[in-house]
Amino acid sequence: MVAPFTSAQGALAGLRVLDLTRVLAGPFCTMILGDMGAEVVKVEQPGRGDDTRAWGPPFQGAESAYFLSVNRNKRGATLNLKDPRGQEILRALIRKSDVVIENFKSGTLDAWGCGHNFMEKEAPHVVHCTISGYGSSGPKATLPGYDFLLQAESGLMSITGEQNGDPMKLGVAIVDLCTGLYATIAILGALNARNHGSPGQRVEVSLYTTSLALLANVASNVLISGNPAGRYGNGHPNIVPYRTYRCLADDMALAVGNDLQFARFAAAVGHSEWVADARFARNRDRVENRAVLDGIIETTLASRTADEWIEILLAAEVPCSRINTVNEALAAPQTAATGMVIEVEHATAGIFRSLGIPMIFSGTPTAVRRPPPTLGEDTDAVLAELAGLGPDDIRNLRAAGIV
Repeated sequence: MVAPFTSAQGALAGLRVLDLTRVLAGPFCTMILGDMGAEVVKVEQPGRGDDTRAWGPPFQGAESAYFLSVNRNKRGATLNLKDPRGQEILRALIRKSDVVIENFKSGTLDAWGCGHNFMEKEAPHVVHCTISGYGSSGPKATLPGYDFLLQAESGLMSITGEQNGDPMKLGVAIVDLCTGLYATIAILGALNARNHGSPGQRVEVSLYTTSLALLANVASNVLISGNPAGRYGNGHPNIVPYRTYRCLADDMALAVGNDLQFARFAAAVGHSEWVADARFARNRDRVENRAVLDGIIETTLASRTADEWIEILLAAEVPCSRINTVNEALAAPQTAATGMVIEVEHATAGIFRSLGIPMIFSGTPTAVRRPPPTLGEDTDAVLAELAGLGPDDIRNLRAAGIV
């Protein structure tokens, strides 16, 4: 069923976001804000647009699947920001916005006359979120950031992959996506402060700080123990058994998080005696003897198929799962039940399937209010409403390549 476009009021209804970002981290952030009801105006370069418009195949019509994935619930306008006339229009758009989010090189907005001094004097209410590769300080502050390089540089790749294999990146751009989430959180925090009497403020997130934050418990292990972080394949540095195991047919994922669950697991697979074994009695014992325990578990599980074990273990309240392909996950009954695959109707791409919205609000629902915009789709309306320009002005700007 095609998701109906709705004007239902979301939690951020009445908030205007000026999206000057491109690629993934910033557009992901602004899509989330749009999903919650904010009016998002995405500004792109005339004639070219966001780089991801060309990132394919696959394409749906002329639109790349990549661009369609993170740009719903936005109005689209084009503006040449390198031209002084475009910069003047940008200042007008900033004045009419609540949030401005950008991922330009440091100093770019200042060079355009739209930076901190401008916002402090002429748009003090604006929350300005800047996304960068490495932040505004330090020896790498001027360098661009790329998800793949930050996964490598932060140590994330060093802890991902088989123990004796090569370091591996995650299959999605996890640093970009989580930077978008941190940007969303920072913006909401600054808006809450504004609602309590503070002026707008500048908030900053970077791929570098995000990539380090994602180390979480692994970084804590290193900082506290002083020992290097290991690579455990699909295992866990602090919990055993917590990994994939080979069964008679297929693999399964097993997540035994505490001693009670281990007792249930041992009983369910016919080896209650494991609980009394001093090597396995407590989680810390199992971590210290992981190679031995993993070996006997895999020998035991080899007697049945993964599906058979999953049925047995779930009945015993032991957390476990199939290892689905992406196709299988998207087709799963639970995915349908949670509305996480929807159909969206687009002006030129027609009807396409897309991920749904993972947040549920009981009183101010999220919704797909707009499909991803075609390049410059709403330029005339945005310039008229927010910059006060008339039809003749807009025609002249278009003839000059400004929009």
